[in-house]
Amino acid sequence: MLDLSRLRALHAVSVHGSIAGAAAALGYTPSAVSQQIAKLERETRATLLERRGRGVALTEEARHLAATAQELLAIMERAETTLEERRGQPSGLLRVAAFASAARGLLPGVLAELGARHPALDVRLTEVDPHLSVDLVTRGVTDLAVAHDWDIAPLPTPEGVEQAVIGDDPCDLVVPAGHPFTTRARVRREDLGGQRWVCQPPGRVCHDWLVRTLRAVGFEPDIAHVAEENHTLVALVAAGLGIAVVPRLGTGALPPGAVTVPLDPIPVRKLYALWRTGATRRPAITEAVRTLQEHWATTSGGPGECP
Repeated sequence: MLDLSRLRALHAVSVHGSIAGAAAALGYTPSAVSQQIAKLERETRATLLERRGRGVALTEEARHLAATAQELLAIMERAETTLEERRGQPSGLLRVAAFASAARGLLPGVLAELGARHPALDVRLTEVDPHLSVDLVTRGVTDLAVAHDWDIAPLPTPEGVEQAVIGDDPCDLVVPAGHPFTTRARVRREDLGGQRWVCQPPGRVCHDWLVRTLRAVGFEPDIAHVAEENHTLVALVAAGLGIAVVPRLGTGALPPGAVTVPLDPIPVRKLYALWRTGATRRPAITEAVRTLQEHWATTSGGPGECP
């Protein structure tokens, strides 16, 4: 009989594309995942992983087993949901994925409250890129995800995934102290031409929003500096090297030398909680979503990160 824990390890490799990624998601070491896969190969008498450069690729047999594992994990989730629902109390393992600024600015308080109120609930947080969240929920790698979208990139809602709105995260224009914009109550998008920008890399929603928005009003943005982390972007602005658009969630007070100026209209990204339809009745999901929504009102107030 096939061992479910070994199938789970193979499924994680298929989802994350590497042994290291699977290990991080499962909370194992890479060597432990490799051992699980090796044992599964002996059980099935089949080669499951092939070396491809520095990574691995699943064989045809492995893809079949990974699909079977996903079905089995879904059956287990339904059984666990039924048991938890009958107990009427959040319990068991709840895997949560969140983008960087939510993981920093929203989740700590939420996780602390859930742990204090429900000792039988074991919540585990993983910080992930926002564009991965929906797929991780769909594949059963995580139970609940906190994701966001912008008007230019609506959040996909595939079949089998439910969502609830957490709240709206307004964005501000961050400029160096003494910049001419600091004398204005608001800055229109039509006024943004001729500025030097600090921004995240191409392919990130914030970068795409900036490019599309400025082109729509007749400007090609002059992106002078590119960085992944919003703390880096704000530090560059504070040094007088450009201006940036920054959501409020996640960072808190700006460093000396950086000032926020409202844009008109104000850019807004919307935050969501996502989970699989089969887990909708699970008390842990219901309680986590409720707690996220309740905490939202007290979290915004300073500039945050734009993943």
